[in-house]
Amino acid sequence: MGEAQRVDDLTTFADLLDDAPAASGSGRAGKIALIVFLVLVLATLGAGGGYVWWASAAPLGVPVVTSEPPAVPASEPAAIRLPTTGSMLVSVSGGEAYLGPDASGAWVSSGGDEPRPIASIAKLVTALVVLDRHPLASPDDPGPTLTFGEADADLYDEFYVRGVTIARMPEGAQVSLHDALATMLLPSASNYAVAVARWGFGSESAYVNAARSWLDANGLSSTRIMDATGIDERNTSTPSDLLALGKIAAANPVVAAITGTSSISVPAGPGTVTNTNGLLGVEGIDGLKTGNLGEGSFNLLFTSDLDVGIGAPLRITGVRLGGTTHDSTDQDVVTLLQSIRAGFHEVPVGSVGAPIGEITTAWGSRADIILARGASLMTWSDTPVTATLDVRTPETYADGETVGTVTWTAGPHTTSAEVAISGVIEEPSLWWRLTHPGELG
Repeated sequence: MGEAQRVDDLTTFADLLDDAPAASGSGRAGKIALIVFLVLVLATLGAGGGYVWWASAAPLGVPVVTSEPPAVPASEPAAIRLPTTGSMLVSVSGGEAYLGPDASGAWVSSGGDEPRPIASIAKLVTALVVLDRHPLASPDDPGPTLTFGEADADLYDEFYVRGVTIARMPEGAQVSLHDALATMLLPSASNYAVAVARWGFGSESAYVNAARSWLDANGLSSTRIMDATGIDERNTSTPSDLLALGKIAAANPVVAAITGTSSISVPAGPGTVTNTNGLLGVEGIDGLKTGNLGEGSFNLLFTSDLDVGIGAPLRITGVRLGGTTHDSTDQDVVTLLQSIRAGFHEVPVGSVGAPIGEITTAWGSRADIILARGASLMTWSDTPVTATLDVRTPETYADGETVGTVTWTAGPHTTSAEVAISGVIEEPSLWWRLTHPGELG
């Protein structure tokens, strides 16, 4: 060993002695003991300068990374608002991933499935049965022309005396089948319902027979039709049958287009007629038919494309039977749809800076692993949220280094956020290296 090397070694040892923890015993005696110890270590390894160089350059053990994905508290279950009187039945298509595979059937209901008077909802059956016999090529196709005779014009007076909804029908007036159906469905004109049924089948009784065959062919065995208007309280159906009827009506382009229209002008007949369904456009409602026989018997068969803020709108078909009034029945339907929409909500799953782990070293240095950004996930009701954490071995262990990703999943939707190091992993001191040779590579 040259003189220069000895000087470097003595300088290094002097620095180590200055940095070393205080020795036990008296100051002079402790320092002498420490010098003796270091001399012995150097002698054992063969040369003092070689050991210092090796200890200062030897690889360190890999820091230990511990982490776990952040827990997400369970959300409150959605509260679907159903009426406490009468009955309601709702089907939802398009949300099976959230609402369950059977949502397109009887998803939620109240009041049982007993037959009830359907009133003017029966006019939907009239329209569908007539169109089955005399189809229109498209929603814009006017179809054949109906010419009203004296017997048709007399219907106006007949139903007027009975206090039933009617629309002007001058004798000799000519109206297209499309416009006659619209006048029957929008303002629910009973005189037009009978006139259309007679035109289509020769007589109202012949229409009733055809309607019953049509109901049987479409599996609507719990629906009973007595006339073309629905004003006879013996026209009854169950919520489940009406739900199926609603889907058939919504699938018919002509009926769907007419019932989704707020008003139409029929110059040759009643002039402008307005839809009795005042909910069109509210909560995505786009059909289908109202009906009532007085207080306590208000009905609405409805469809809605309900935008819930996640994916495509839900396609909802529902029926409300036995509502107290027209307004309360509308409110029952709106409240239901609002409660479905409210069940889809944003769930906070992680906040920026939230600790999800740590990095520790044998020499006592540490740093946190944190979420690099906040995240939230849109989901339904109390759908469980699961989290998976993918953390890789850091390359530099530097503050801010991205070291992985957290992915949250709820139903069919996912979101993710990067995780990063927060803090600095300090290098060990030379003293620690010299006194922990067993933890060096």
